[in-house]
Amino acid sequence: MMMSSNIINFLPNYIKILENKQTPGYIKCKFIPVTFDKSESEKELWEKHDKAFQKIKINEREPEESLLDLKIELASRVFKKCHFCERKCMADRREKSGNCKVTKSLVASEFLHFGEEDVLIPSYTIFFAGCTFHCVFCQNWDISQQICGMYIESSVLSDFIEKRSNQGAKNVNWVGGDPTPNILYILETLKQCNTDIAQIWNSNMYCSKETMKLLNGVIDLYLTDFKYGNNACAKRLSKVDNYMKIIQRNHKLAYCNGDMIIRHLVMPNHVDCCSKLALKWIASNLPNAVVNIMAQYRPEYHAHDFSDISRPVEFEEVKNVKEYAEKLGIRVI
Repeated sequence: MMMSSNIINFLPNYIKILENKQTPGYIKCKFIPVTFDKSESEKELWEKHDKAFQKIKINEREPEESLLDLKIELASRVFKKCHFCERKCMADRREKSGNCKVTKSLVASEFLHFGEEDVLIPSYTIFFAGCTFHCVFCQNWDISQQICGMYIESSVLSDFIEKRSNQGAKNVNWVGGDPTPNILYILETLKQCNTDIAQIWNSNMYCSKETMKLLNGVIDLYLTDFKYGNNACAKRLSKVDNYMKIIQRNHKLAYCNGDMIIRHLVMPNHVDCCSKLALKWIASNLPNAVVNIMAQYRPEYHAHDFSDISRPVEFEEVKNVKEYAEKLGIRVI
């Protein structure tokens, strides 16, 4: 199996940004001119957004209106009838929270993280409260399933990013909970930011098509979570519908739009129904993706109420999954 020191060939854009050989995507978006008017319909704005990727023209100077500005305007429209995630609860989040329990973005914590994959650390992680999933075994349930933290002005968080970059951060790692409900805030923060630092989307990937479009060109590396191998387990344990179709679609989009590291948490009694099926799909559809098979499952939150996941994962279960990944030729960290 490949060690993390040998995966750099499969993260080419991210590595070039680290080596100052490539500009982060969000900064490029600031220099792509797009003329639009806020009186235009959402359909018209999406058409302009999509055309900007068909023939990219990058100015030497920052234009009056940029692709990033257009993304912010589109995100503000989605925010008013929220469909950032595939639950599509359509809440006007200026007035009330959606299913994720998020109104305005609250930062639960922010710090230099040294516990991520080797190629990512130190990683400036920004943890948001709230989540699009309701996993019964969530290890971060205290921030994902209840509202906590504080609102930080986007200009202030932009200053934090610069500070953490100067302290050695290799990237900005947007996480939670899940970052999906917070994309408007994230884009507004990046509008204020000019730091040459890679952007990571650390998510369960239950995003809508619109969110995936907004992320395209902004995110340099997708750090994804591929939890399940079937819809029934996803519904029972994370309270989400149509999991496989949505997650597979978004992984394919992310794979085409940036570099990717996929995380898969091995759970007790779910080797055959989830781990092997997820890995088989990854091997067939995302041949150059890097996968981190994770062994740290432990029963947290409400997991003890579910007999199949009420114990820690066993060594033999993890070994079985890793050997299966090796058999499939998957690049495993």
